[in-house]
Amino acid sequence: MSTVLQNLSDNLAETVQTAGAAVVRVDARRRLPATGIIWSADGLILTARHVVRAQDNITVGLPDGKTVGASLVGHDSSTDLAMLKADASGLTPATWQSELAVGHLVLALGRPGKTVQATLGVVSALGEAWRTPAGGHIDQYLQTDVLMYPGFSGGPLVGAGGQFLGLNSSALLRGVSMAVPASTLRRVADSLLAHGRIKRGYLGISTQPVRLPQAVRDELGQETGLLVVGVEPDSPADLSGLVLGDTMTQFDGQAIRSHDDLLAQLSGDRVNQKVPVGILRGGEIRTINVTVGERE
Repeated sequence: MSTVLQNLSDNLAETVQTAGAAVVRVDARRRLPATGIIWSADGLILTARHVVRAQDNITVGLPDGKTVGASLVGHDSSTDLAMLKADASGLTPATWQSELAVGHLVLALGRPGKTVQATLGVVSALGEAWRTPAGGHIDQYLQTDVLMYPGFSGGPLVGAGGQFLGLNSSALLRGVSMAVPASTLRRVADSLLAHGRIKRGYLGISTQPVRLPQAVRDELGQETGLLVVGVEPDSPADLSGLVLGDTMTQFDGQAIRSHDDLLAQLSGDRVNQKVPVGILRGGEIRTINVTVGERE
């Protein structure tokens, strides 16, 4: 038994040492260093958005102990991700995988100082795609029981084999250890490199879910819609004719039952498109065309 435990201990220590070559320190907020993951050999660093408070004077502590300057390439608050460009080359990028299951051993790594720190846990829950409270699309719900020490945000979740599984964030859901999975990281990173942001559609309305009248429920086959309780002046909704008191029921032919349904439809490819929106106004079902704007 002691040999088994010793081998496990040695293997975990080796995993930390190997994976640590792709983990850096990020100094982008006063007196609160964080962690980042080397995305590419030419100095691209992926980290958590909430740890990047500065636009300039950002520094990155490399695995070899050197400290270099870095600039902000782009960020997306809705998924709590940011991309930095460090003044460095010849770095060791992380190697990613997506296969994991509940109960798998995982390590959370951080480099809030000069050396790598680690904490051990398991994958405690996996689920389907979900949306963050800020509206960001995460491809898979990935929850662990690892303890997130100060400075670990932006660091990697690593499997027992040394493969990187996701990026740890303490800001996605309060009080829950969450990781952004590799598939989401790739998608967001590509957009940040291309545009500096994630393109998201924007209407300029405030809504709340309401039950539809029985006759409308029977006609549309849905029980709820979104009551428009606020319209921003000169917003896409305002310019397209949506008014206070309208109840949105469909968006481009898709049923809108909740705010999440609407957010799911406002993807980046909708920007500048004219989309038919079904509404209930004065007891009458109507369709108006709304040109989707882009959220800043």
